[in-house]
Amino acid sequence: MSVMIDIYETEFRKADLNLLVVFAALMREGSVTRAAAALHLSQGAVSAALGRLRRLFGDELFTRTRTGVEPTPRAVQLASRIEPALALIQGAVTGRDRFDPATARHTFTLGMSDDLETALLPRLLAATAGLPGIRIAVRQANRNTVAELLDRGEIDLGIAAAPAHGLDHRTEDLFSSGYTCLFSPRLLPLPTPLGLDDYLAHPHLLISYDGRRGIVDDLLDARGLTRRVIASTTHFAGAALHLTTLPALATLPIHAATVYAGTLGLTATEPPLPMPRYTVSAIWHATVTDDPAHTWLRHLVSRTEPPAPPAQPGT
Repeated sequence: MSVMIDIYETEFRKADLNLLVVFAALMREGSVTRAAAALHLSQGAVSAALGRLRRLFGDELFTRTRTGVEPTPRAVQLASRIEPALALIQGAVTGRDRFDPATARHTFTLGMSDDLETALLPRLLAATAGLPGIRIAVRQANRNTVAELLDRGEIDLGIAAAPAHGLDHRTEDLFSSGYTCLFSPRLLPLPTPLGLDDYLAHPHLLISYDGRRGIVDDLLDARGLTRRVIASTTHFAGAALHLTTLPALATLPIHAATVYAGTLGLTATEPPLPMPRYTVSAIWHATVTDDPAHTWLRHLVSRTEPPAPPAQPGT
């Protein structure tokens, strides 16, 4: 124990820990002026602290922009470790190393795509309805962007299908999902379950990030078949809304289609070709694994399941 204390004393003599508070404020505010106001310091004091931080870490850390300052890659890397450490230190000093959602005032920011937001956010809000100090914010994200958003401290928790991640991240499987077909029975009075001929005979809306093709096109190509796509969108909710006025079909995740069908009076039915299933997972930065507030958030999300799809005819 005495050896560890000696090491801490030696290292901490090299740096004023208050500099790390300035660093966190600059990351959060993106401006020397706003950071100074938040810390009740002068701009000169914050600028001087930034100079000391640059010398301490041997990096520019923040570069000037027209609207404030922007963190360097090194600053982003440091923030993923410094900010959780400061929170733990604050908890130890103030005795707030426990999290009570009934009395806490906390905003949790989740990163997920709009199909997952559709399925999960209403249920998360219902679960926190009796907790007046808890607020949930959602940032648009996908499996390729959640890790970067976590590293930059822009979200607390990501939710995605097979999220790309690195050694600094942790994941937990939440639920399994797949795909279903959605259409307006008023505009397309088709029998269900849907046959392949009907599926191919009518126009489709494509939900795709590049607007060119989706998983359905790959599966049809393997069979030497094609479908007629009349429009594409990057948002699942937008496609579902368009189906209320267009005699068209859309193939989208079951967890979102179930909500859209019930809300918009659409029919959800199993596609007439085998579709893959996938697992939706939570992802977070390893440095917050033991944070009491984050632990509570992960438990909340893990207990929140999407609505069950309606039974298919004949099942």
